[in-house]
Amino acid sequence: MTGRGAGVLYDVPGPRARLRNNVLTLASGVVLLLVAYFVWTKFDEKGQWDGKLWQPFLRAETWTELILPGLLNTLTAAAVAAVLALLFGAAFGIARLSDHRWVRIPAAVVVEAFRAVPVLMLIFFAQYGGSLAGLVVTEFAAVVFGLTVYNGSVLAEIVRAGILAVPRGQAEAGSAIGLRKNQVMRLILLPQAVTAMMPAIISQLVVLLKDTALGFVVAYADLLNAGARVVPANYANLIPSVIVIAAVYIAINLALGYLATWLERRSRHSRKITADPAAAEVAAGGEVALMS
Repeated sequence: MTGRGAGVLYDVPGPRARLRNNVLTLASGVVLLLVAYFVWTKFDEKGQWDGKLWQPFLRAETWTELILPGLLNTLTAAAVAAVLALLFGAAFGIARLSDHRWVRIPAAVVVEAFRAVPVLMLIFFAQYGGSLAGLVVTEFAAVVFGLTVYNGSVLAEIVRAGILAVPRGQAEAGSAIGLRKNQVMRLILLPQAVTAMMPAIISQLVVLLKDTALGFVVAYADLLNAGARVVPANYANLIPSVIVIAAVYIAINLALGYLATWLERRSRHSRKITADPAAAEVAAGGEVALMS
């Protein structure tokens, strides 16, 4: 039994499949509730739900002096690393498509090497390797370095795949009107690739944001450090503090997820207008009306 819509990529489940799916959903929900009840009761036995452990989070100074500074450090490291990783990814993704072997092969070696090494090892290498070389590497610089080279290598593969996914006729059309190769890449291929791969790029930036927590091992004063070290040291409430910090991480990542969804819808709308001249004319007329 096939679906009615042209966008359906799977068969619509029949009565038996729907019944089986409903039963599995119900069973999964029951299991999750049992696990949640088990965790709740074990925490209750240890007194982790006592009000005195959660009361510090109702005080403004807990947030302004302990949690928010850590959150600011996390967002700062993530923002700097994201910009550098995007530049790294764009440069090496394009370099891997070069016609020159002396550019393409070294770029491939760099990308594959950094993509295969865990972020934690890169952070350790930046801090302790730099100190062995006589350099003063701060915790912030070590975290940014590790996040940049790893996520930049992944983004390089995303950019390369996006450029290769653009129909070949686009590049041929650019060459036919007299554009040089770098102009074709910069004006035609790269914008289309970035638009098409925007959800994947945002998803990788979400990974980058979460990986800032690895700065905990080099004592970087981030959000996790605030929740697992600073706050518990002041109030002796490790489990409640970690739960609150996890909720903050979830909220940030949900916001980035919504941003990815919005960008994807916007890019689809832009491509639809570009492909439909009538829609483009209507959109242009609307903009003129608004300006007038």
